[in-house]
Amino acid sequence: MGVALVTGAGGLIGSEAVRHFAGLGLDVVGIDNDMRAAFFGREASTAWNVRRLERELGAAYMHFDLDIRDREGLSAVFKKFGADVAVVIHTAAQPSHDWAVRDPFTDFDVNAVGTLNVLQNVREHCDEAAFIHCSTNKVYGDGVNRLPFVELETRYELAEEHPYAGGITESMSIDQVLHSVFGASKVAADVMVQEYGRYFGMRTAVFRGGTLTGPAHSATELHGYLAYLMRCNMEQRVYKIFGYKGKMVRDSIHSHDVLTAFEAFFRAPRSAAVYNLGGGRRSNSSHLEAFALAEEITGLPMRTEYVPRHRIGDHRWWIGSNAAFERDYPEWRQVYDVPMILREIHEANADKWVPGFVS
Repeated sequence: MGVALVTGAGGLIGSEAVRHFAGLGLDVVGIDNDMRAAFFGREASTAWNVRRLERELGAAYMHFDLDIRDREGLSAVFKKFGADVAVVIHTAAQPSHDWAVRDPFTDFDVNAVGTLNVLQNVREHCDEAAFIHCSTNKVYGDGVNRLPFVELETRYELAEEHPYAGGITESMSIDQVLHSVFGASKVAADVMVQEYGRYFGMRTAVFRGGTLTGPAHSATELHGYLAYLMRCNMEQRVYKIFGYKGKMVRDSIHSHDVLTAFEAFFRAPRSAAVYNLGGGRRSNSSHLEAFALAEEITGLPMRTEYVPRHRIGDHRWWIGSNAAFERDYPEWRQVYDVPMILREIHEANADKWVPGFVS
């Protein structure tokens, strides 16, 4: 079946992609230089995940310690495998809007220019390959926060009659809004992926993710909402709540459900496709609701600190609609919801996330 090339192979979605496409019978090439540790510190390192992939998959997996900003290095990898590359899953990114403000040059170089580097190599060396790009709901900016939310006891919500009550669709404009520096770099990448699909006829898909999550997340405060929340509970760390009274709502989709969506696109690719992909109405929670679930699972209390000012770029409420993807790929089925996700994160980390643990 050829080669699957995965950027950000040590991360949550990248590592899930490596296993998933290896399981389909493809040889997998991974690119990852553990920039997550450089962004967020040692506890966020993905090196452990890369070692596990190499141990579990053996000859089916080949890893390159390579930065996607390195054009010569990328070109050498793509030349090596050439037209054998059947699918590229691009997950490598700087993923935090807080971090982006500290170093906007690096943020843009990784997210926007790095994506262009990968796209151009696909165009030059394997232009028949399906190209799958992990974008983000942050491309919609703070236009989401202008919706007429109702404050309930544990969450913000939209009235049932609102057009987006079932989930925000791709019809929401990305213009005339505040994105955050991170959001802007991801917009640039998002639009470039679309352009390579339209202009060059390549088989590209942009997946604008909600909260992507699962037990393989290297959880840290600046990125990894549900996994970090569960880690704080299990280790009895203090979890900082940034604004919105802890009632901000996020939809959460398990990495397994993300990868079955990617597989569906790989098997029947389109050009310049754009899809929201998240937990939707099946899998979402406010922070307060997720705290209660974590406490129920572990029997431990959440230790929290409230910071009244919300972070720039945070959505007060995000539930995305998967309807567009489901119309194009009706065989896809979402499996997980938030309680299932939290229980799995707990079980996977019960031996290492314990009170008093120092990573």
